[in-house]
Amino acid sequence: MSATAPHETTPTGETTMPARGSLRPRPEEEGRQEGAGDHLDVVIVGAGLSGVGAAYRLQTECPDRSYAILESRDTMGGTWDLFRYPGVRSDSDMFTLGYPFKPWREAKSIADGPSILSYIKETAAEFGIDEKIRYGTRVLSADWSTDEALWTLTLEQDGVRRTLTCEFLYSCAGYYNYEQPYAPTFPGIDSFAGEVVHPQFWPEDLDYTGKKVVIIGSGATAVTLVPSMAEQASHVTMLQRSPTWISAVPSRDKLADKIRAALPADAAHRVVRTKNILFTIGLYQFCQRQPERARKLFTSLSTRILKDEQLVKEHFTPSYNPWDQRLCAVPDADLFKAIKKGTADVVTDHIDEFVPEGIRLNSGEVLEADIVVTATGLQLLAFGGIQPHVDGAKVDLTEQFVWRGAMMTGVPNFAVCIGYTNASWTLRADLTSRLVCKVLNHMDSNDYAAVVPQPQGELQERPLLDLASGYVQRSINEFPRQGDRSPWLVRQNYIIDAATTMRTNLSKTLKPTARSAVRRPGPAVVPEPARAPELEVAS
Repeated sequence: MSATAPHETTPTGETTMPARGSLRPRPEEEGRQEGAGDHLDVVIVGAGLSGVGAAYRLQTECPDRSYAILESRDTMGGTWDLFRYPGVRSDSDMFTLGYPFKPWREAKSIADGPSILSYIKETAAEFGIDEKIRYGTRVLSADWSTDEALWTLTLEQDGVRRTLTCEFLYSCAGYYNYEQPYAPTFPGIDSFAGEVVHPQFWPEDLDYTGKKVVIIGSGATAVTLVPSMAEQASHVTMLQRSPTWISAVPSRDKLADKIRAALPADAAHRVVRTKNILFTIGLYQFCQRQPERARKLFTSLSTRILKDEQLVKEHFTPSYNPWDQRLCAVPDADLFKAIKKGTADVVTDHIDEFVPEGIRLNSGEVLEADIVVTATGLQLLAFGGIQPHVDGAKVDLTEQFVWRGAMMTGVPNFAVCIGYTNASWTLRADLTSRLVCKVLNHMDSNDYAAVVPQPQGELQERPLLDLASGYVQRSINEFPRQGDRSPWLVRQNYIIDAATTMRTNLSKTLKPTARSAVRRPGPAVVPEPARAPELEVAS
């Protein structure tokens, strides 16, 4: 199948796009498998948690649309396959991080990485999504043609470049750089006699048994690594520049267990999911509206576990308020238990330099180490590195606004999946995928070839992610903006979004392009040679 759809020729020799229903013959009419050619209705980028969820929504709510998932790596799972450091786990409960259409059946509410990866693979296999994934396929560029109402994607597969066209592009690659973590330069690091490891590229053969380990950082990765490595290392030290808010949570949800025992799986999943959503949003609102009370709550809980008020004051009481940065969860208080046991400790200081035996701090103390783990954070990367172009011109992302947290001004037929910062990623991801399907069906029912968000009046710009976290502040200026009012405001409230997203009036803020206005180049029309007049033969 060619990259161009079948054409209708006008008397002037131009070719126009027919209505979508007749845009292409159905696969069974063509005698080929859907999606096997070089044109698709929808392309999803990324086969992680978001991409698999998007595929389910697409094939369920837009069953006539052909699609494929392009995955640059050789396996699905995204984050949950990439990160393989000891103890890797979710910091959100699986009843909300999991899919609403696929109940989480495992015992633990806070799950480890391998369990989450298995869940993603099981979901993909159950719904036939795994057959739609094209592995080892990297999107090098994405170019939108207004005249043709088409995306042309330049791809690289096994070192070979080729193109693929599609009508709608949906980026589900998250906003982290999978290939390059944040790695600050530390003075004297080359003099260190031990081994330096970054969690994003964990060596499979790393043996830390009986060794002294220093973990630089205090975020979710660090607080996961400390208790896990402390089980085998001789001692683990978490070295932080400043404290992070950390909260102990149960790894198993006892109330959820009772609900699951009493109700059928689907019904129990809905009830537990609703319960956890309400609790998470309630906690976030409490922290935002009563920060001083929230500070007292978290410090008192930590003190109750550690039995050391000075330790909590020095190492677990941040200067910022709870939820100004994402809250770190420690299942079953495992980090605090390792500290109480003496197999781990926390040091709050700045690094002066690396020395052969470890790290010298500003205080002059030297932390001896055989292994240093630089859990220094991630780099943000917009749209998985895809830089959209429209009619040959590079889109300046910093000048664009995000609509409904999903689409973007200046870029037609393009959506991006961005999760919540104060709740499970999948809550917003699934809403976004359902919204994308609503947009696609809106285009079909109105015979539109393209739509693009367009504000009415001026917008006051705000950062897309309003968090004080270092990884956000380092790169957020390279992203598009959110506005100061709906539907340009990216809320961090699932309840409001769930009530409004699918009820939005698409005609008010999406500027359409009718299919009749779109032109695609077609083959030249060559007139048939004139026939000689037939002669009558007398009988």
